[in-house]
Amino acid sequence: MNSEINFDKSPDGLIPAVIQDAETGKVLMLGYMNREAYDKTVDEQIVTFFSRSKQRLWTKGETSNNFLHVREILVDCDGDTLLIKTNPAGPVCHTGADTCFEEVNQGKGQFLNYLQSIIHDRKVNPSEKSYTTTLFNRGVNKIAQKVGEEAVELVIEAKDSNDDLFKGEAADLLFHFLVLLEQKNMSLDDIVTVLQSRHQKQ
Repeated sequence: MNSEINFDKSPDGLIPAVIQDAETGKVLMLGYMNREAYDKTVDEQIVTFFSRSKQRLWTKGETSNNFLHVREILVDCDGDTLLIKTNPAGPVCHTGADTCFEEVNQGKGQFLNYLQSIIHDRKVNPSEKSYTTTLFNRGVNKIAQKVGEEAVELVIEAKDSNDDLFKGEAADLLFHFLVLLEQKNMSLDDIVTVLQSRHQKQ
């Protein structure tokens, strides 16, 4: 893809990069990249810009941890503008807003994507204080065992009439399932794709 991008069209070697939420389609922000920022973004799969004010590479989230995890990078027909589809790990704007255009980019369903990005971050940036990191440190067998334990607990609660306990166990199961997916280098989208394929055959 790098050969398709013409950084030389701009005197300063910068091209605009439109950042879009891969799930909602909302435009989150606009930044600028030079070739080095682009290469770093591709290598790390986390968006890095060239800051015109700081005159250096700037990884979005380097201070807030609200990283932009790359899902897909597209180049426009002229080769001088990027569209980067991401999973944002939190609010994008420095003001705390969801987007730099003050649009709401939230929904309970979308929280799963946010949670996935946090789980991914705990894997690539381990923290001794993180429960999720301790799960990754135990390996796939222990994570799978934990999913099994949570599934059994959910079945037990399903037989009773305490809705709050049932919802709590369902949340525990879903969380540990997402951790297992991350350990297997998969995402919830991969599972949804399988469900979509099955639905089309019906």
